Amino acid sequence: MAKSTVKFKDTIAQFEQLKAQISKREFAPIYLLMGEESYFIDALTEALATTILSPAEQAFNQIIVYGKDSDAGQVVNLCRQMPMMGSYEVIILKEAQQLRNIEKLSNYTQKPQSSTILIICHKEKNLDKRSSLYKQCVAAGVVFESVRPRDYEIGPWLNSFIQGKGLKISPKALQMLTDHLGCDVAKISNELDKLIVSLPAGTTNINDTHIEQNVGISKDYNNFELCNAVASQDVKRAMLIADHFAHNPKDNPLLLTVMALYGEFRDMFTINYLRWQTKYKNIPFPSDAELMRILKKSNIYVIGELKTLSAKWNNRKLFNILGLLREYDGKSKGLDSAGMSDGELLRELLLKIFML
Repeated sequence: MAKSTVKFKDTIAQFEQLKAQISKREFAPIYLLMGEESYFIDALTEALATTILSPAEQAFNQIIVYGKDSDAGQVVNLCRQMPMMGSYEVIILKEAQQLRNIEKLSNYTQKPQSSTILIICHKEKNLDKRSSLYKQCVAAGVVFESVRPRDYEIGPWLNSFIQGKGLKISPKALQMLTDHLGCDVAKISNELDKLIVSLPAGTTNINDTHIEQNVGISKDYNNFELCNAVASQDVKRAMLIADHFAHNPKDNPLLLTVMALYGEFRDMFTINYLRWQTKYKNIPFPSDAELMRILKKSNIYVIGELKTLSAKWNNRKLFNILGLLREYDGKSKGLDSAGMSDGELLRELLLKIFML
């Protein structure tokens, strides 16, 4: 099967477009919601389930079935029923990836009824795009592909998501969240909802203290602080944080720390290279807004910090450090680690960085 060409930004754009259409009651007869990221599939399903029919109509004309408990023939028969009251019958097929003989849904999707809205929730993977079912869903309805973000995409999305709730978040608090929660959008959304409920009344800016108190991440011992200490060449502070990580390995996996350090040094290398181009090739140094685009950052404060920190390093050292980080990325996955613990590997890595 061909690799999907849909990007996370495409998922976000279509998600917002579909939400707007649903709120305006512009419905399609078929919705195929598929992909690895469950958050957007669940959010669109909820929006459709609560908008198409009134609560009174839902009792008669909204049916939820689960793939593992059904077969395609049953779903087709449900779709061919006429609504008992109101304009639509809504059939929500959850966990469609578990439906027996799912391809037989094409017996309905090739000629859907105008009075039925079928919502197919196909999680964990995509429906085969070569199949008749997929092609018919494209032709007759809406196909939404929900892809997971890459590590560099989650920060900008989360920042925008928080702004959509009328709040702001500091760069440090943002990185604490993304380091702790990874790229699982559903998990991030759940944690953020709990965090917002816990904020003191009138709070509009989320900071590192809020994260420490409500999410359980130390505001003093985290990857953001470690990256800052290493980039600032503060050996004592960096080793102190490394010791804390060594005593709390489950909360501070080496792989995530190496990834955070790699991102920091890669950005500094890029800025110094742009400076070199300005000095020796007369290419204008980018504006802060352009640097935000180049480095995929969503906060101008971060750009200022990176410009200051990168001036403390020459690019030959930065290049060698990037090589070290690639080596320790492998060791964090068990390659040539000589049985050393994450804490021992991190201390060794930091000492090598400071000795370059």
